[in-house]
Amino acid sequence: MSITAVVKKNTYFDSVSLMSISTRANQLPGVEQAFVAMGTEMNKGVLSNLGLLTADLGAAGTGDLMIVVEAGEEADQAALLAEVEELLVQKAPSASGGPDTVTYRTVDSAARAIPEANLAIVAVNGAYAGREARKALENGLHVMVFSDNVPIEEEVRLKQLAHSKGLFMMGPDCGTAIINNVALCFGNAVRPGTVGVVAASGTGAQEVSVRIHALGAGISQLIGTGGRDLSEQVGGIMMIDGIRALADDPGTSVIVLVSKPPAPAVQDKVLAEIAGAGKPVVVYFVGGSEEAVTAAGGHFAASTQDAALQAVRLGVDVHAAVDELAAKQVDEVCARLAPEQRYVRGLFCGGTLCDESMYALLEVSDNVWSNIQKDPGRRLTAGSPSVGHTFLDFGDDDFTNGRPHPMIDPSLRLARLVQEAEDPQVAVILMDFVLGFGAHEDPVGVTLPAIAQAKKIASDAGRDLEIVGYVLGTDLDTPALAEQVAALEAAGVTVTRSSTETGHFARETARKAHRA
Repeated sequence: MSITAVVKKNTYFDSVSLMSISTRANQLPGVEQAFVAMGTEMNKGVLSNLGLLTADLGAAGTGDLMIVVEAGEEADQAALLAEVEELLVQKAPSASGGPDTVTYRTVDSAARAIPEANLAIVAVNGAYAGREARKALENGLHVMVFSDNVPIEEEVRLKQLAHSKGLFMMGPDCGTAIINNVALCFGNAVRPGTVGVVAASGTGAQEVSVRIHALGAGISQLIGTGGRDLSEQVGGIMMIDGIRALADDPGTSVIVLVSKPPAPAVQDKVLAEIAGAGKPVVVYFVGGSEEAVTAAGGHFAASTQDAALQAVRLGVDVHAAVDELAAKQVDEVCARLAPEQRYVRGLFCGGTLCDESMYALLEVSDNVWSNIQKDPGRRLTAGSPSVGHTFLDFGDDDFTNGRPHPMIDPSLRLARLVQEAEDPQVAVILMDFVLGFGAHEDPVGVTLPAIAQAKKIASDAGRDLEIVGYVLGTDLDTPALAEQVAALEAAGVTVTRSSTETGHFARETARKAHRA
């Protein structure tokens, strides 16, 4: 192997652009590994761990761009480096925005030059995201912080400042919003409508929005809060502000709240807002209390699909139909399993999609392990091997520290898929595929080789390996939902119709096989 490393002084790219560039650079023929990132201490630490940190890279400053290309001995290093640099040119503002595009180097200068602007999206290294978000708030801008790894104390200060100014502070680690029919960061193409969503989960919000779209309704506003908003430390500041904003919005007739498990005291604080909303409020908090939601005057949802159904037609229940389909599929799967195959493994890009399936299986087994498990005794780290029924959220900070989100770069998940196929105890592997703005242009296509490899590993060992896939998307997304589903089915993957159905499949596999 040979390594080429270049430092471009005073050359800034935002983290979202660099995620995309790194993903494309790693796909170039001849490249074994490519790393394109700003010269922050965290990024240099990642290079050090990979054994790629040179003296020049170590001297890079936070405003310098680092390019590292590792290739085979026979590769033309200069040509590969030129191809990576061409990707940077393609991403440069002047290349996409035309000759009249103006680039602003600071939030202050942009706010002065564009007085009609009212929103700033922050996508820089987490160590600096708080500073930039504060500048935006002080300029009277709503803020969406895509960056993760922002100290929680900083999040609290920023949200308190935003609240005092009557502004939104969505994030940190907020990946999804739809404001006035415009998707921000990750989002799906859904029709406009009258259902408003406030969500402390990006893929949870996406799942609810696409289910609402599939039912023929649409979204008025989708407000992201960031995954820690309902923690004890933050106290639900942004979710409460979001509820009040939708309550005042004449275009919203129903409000849906979505979150991973909230802190109990914060859940109570948020639910207290329902009475004053003046509109029906559907609440899907993973692992939440139906009694608490009902007592507060809300409509309890047991799943993302249930939340969408109740938002569109309150009181409709289709759980039996979903269970019937899942049970039929599971019977066919269990009939093909070898005696030692007893565990379900979930490899997810979306945290709430992971949570929903995990909580469904927890109904029949406590042998469930995850990097997002509430039970610390059954919590795994990014490097932990699977144990029992294992559910991994590859979008969690532990996996994305210094790396692109798996919805952009699925390489870690693909490697884990092949690894899980080696385990003779694995019966079913669950996977999600997220379409929409900001996500990989072909999430199914990039996974198909690993699916084929995983199935071959099991087949060569005399085992059947069932892979269950759920595609989160709509008929308006690119690539098309039907196209992605067809590709999975052609590869021998069982395709579910919703995140809820995926969870039912996991639960029924464990129950019907009597191996939980």
